[in-house]
Amino acid sequence: MFADIYRNRRVLITGHTGFKGSWLSAWLKTAGAELCGISLAQRTHPSHYDLLAIPGIRSEVQDIQEFDGVRRIIRDFKPEIIFHLAAQPLVRYSYLHPLETLQTNIMGTANLLEAAKTTDSVRAFIAVTSDKCYENRNLDRGYHEDDPMGGYDPYSASKGCAELVISSYRRSFFPPENYGKTHHLLLASARAGNVIGGGDWAEDRLVPNLMHSASIGEVEPLRNPAAVRPWQHVLESLSGYLLLGQRLMEEKVQFASAWNFGPDETETHTVLETAESLRTHWNQIRFRSVPDNGPHEAEKLKLNCEKAHRDLAWLPVWNTEKAFERTACWYRDYYTSGKINTDKDLQQYLRDAERKGLIWTE
Repeated sequence: MFADIYRNRRVLITGHTGFKGSWLSAWLKTAGAELCGISLAQRTHPSHYDLLAIPGIRSEVQDIQEFDGVRRIIRDFKPEIIFHLAAQPLVRYSYLHPLETLQTNIMGTANLLEAAKTTDSVRAFIAVTSDKCYENRNLDRGYHEDDPMGGYDPYSASKGCAELVISSYRRSFFPPENYGKTHHLLLASARAGNVIGGGDWAEDRLVPNLMHSASIGEVEPLRNPAAVRPWQHVLESLSGYLLLGQRLMEEKVQFASAWNFGPDETETHTVLETAESLRTHWNQIRFRSVPDNGPHEAEKLKLNCEKAHRDLAWLPVWNTEKAFERTACWYRDYYTSGKINTDKDLQQYLRDAERKGLIWTE
């Protein structure tokens, strides 16, 4: 995988105990990386990261808002590549806790970039933001990487601002045209769609809520059934991050920019369609539509991923229906028999990617 670029490499992951970070930790461990993770104390129980019990990871409890602590860990571990995933990731939570959201997602990102800037070992840095970083005008087309940043709610605004911070650091301190002359770090950002998969227990998210309600025999209310989202399995976005990391570690300066990783634009589904599809794979899932009296959330959101397809040769492996199937089956098996299908899903994903002849399987 990825030309074996991660074997015996020192890789730092922020947010490694979260949903996406725990899947990335598991994948990088199979790729032979030496891992260090920075996260807050666990907030969800159960925890996917704890269930996986991945051996040999140096795990640091550290708030990324605290610069001195972040810098100390990075200087001590001396990573060669950083995947920055730590964030306050929830839209509705951001209305209740706007300062925490802004400080974590903006200043936390700046702290990590500044610490990396002062650590000679770091050669590549991938900052993960969100598809919600764009100024959302409820367009029918997908957003391109050069569309303007924005954000109605504090979460979306924080991700748009984080992208501006990343762009500023890249242009001010890590310009690709000066790589090897004034610096030795390539910086990219990644914007993924709505990721789903087993092991997500975050509050106020559609899929975890549906699965928890199914496990206890309750009916889950759907707040915004007509909202359109670019759903994709978590492994899809991670394959994009890892391929991008490979290119940066290979010192290919043209990849130090912003990238969208999402499903094909035709693969977008409404919240209601998503719930109905998940129910076909676990008949305990029940739901009903209810009036949404909560704060504003975008009605339409799509990503245009032509740049990743064309320049990075990144393509999805599983379509959305396959993502729904694997996600529902993961939770069904966990709640009914205690099985953890993470490794099974990863291995199936790798086999399917190989059958498709994707570039990163070489």
